[in-house]
Amino acid sequence: MDRVILRGLRARGRHGVLAAERELGQEFIIDVTIFLDTAPAAAADDLTKTVHYGELAERLVDVVAGDPVDLIETLAQRLADVCLSYAPVQRAQVSVHKPSAPIPVPFEDVIVTITRDKATIGTATRDTRGRVAAAVEGSGS
Repeated sequence: MDRVILRGLRARGRHGVLAAERELGQEFIIDVTIFLDTAPAAAADDLTKTVHYGELAERLVDVVAGDPVDLIETLAQRLADVCLSYAPVQRAQVSVHKPSAPIPVPFEDVIVTITRDKATIGTATRDTRGRVAAAVEGSGS
């Protein structure tokens, strides 16, 4: 499969288990790779046959800036659900970086990376996707 990669998307969110993280928020960095067949879009030179990566980037940032969650694993799942909501996308790999995580020792970054396939998503993922879609629609995107 072909890949489209968005690397280094930055958004402010209020994710984390500590009250201070929810109150103050922090920057998250998102890397996304979507797997799809780009041949139909290339052959027709037609944006509607692929994924508009600018629109995808905006939707992903909306999720990060939206409803807070305790775990960046949950945030990564929500972002993967957004990616998989595009018809041509068959697989999504999402990395959520939390470089300002409240860790009391020196560190460079905390990263959670997940890979999800459209063909194998379960009921819980479909339920999450519905909530994400509703949240994104409610944000005016």
